[in-house]
Amino acid sequence: MNKVIVKICMGTTCFVMGASELQELTDIIPEKYGDKVEVVASTCLDFCSSNEESKAPYVMVDYDVISKATVEKVLEAIDGKLKNGQE
Repeated sequence: MNKVIVKICMGTTCFVMGASELQELTDIIPEKYGDKVEVVASTCLDFCSSNEESKAPYVMVDYDVISKATVEKVLEAIDGKLKNGQE
């Protein structure tokens, strides 16, 4: 079974724009999903530089990018991946 990989950008812009609040995912995800999902902090996902208008914070759930990420948006994306059998 492949794990869903969640990468949280912790670069300066993302951190200031709310990624600090996303750190609670490191507690929520293991409790809710067990070993089906892995959380990784990234120093930078490099999405801010590719957009004229920053929509930080960014999170990647597998290969899907979530802009203006919130805990709720990330959990919803994980649920969608798991329900679609893309574990």
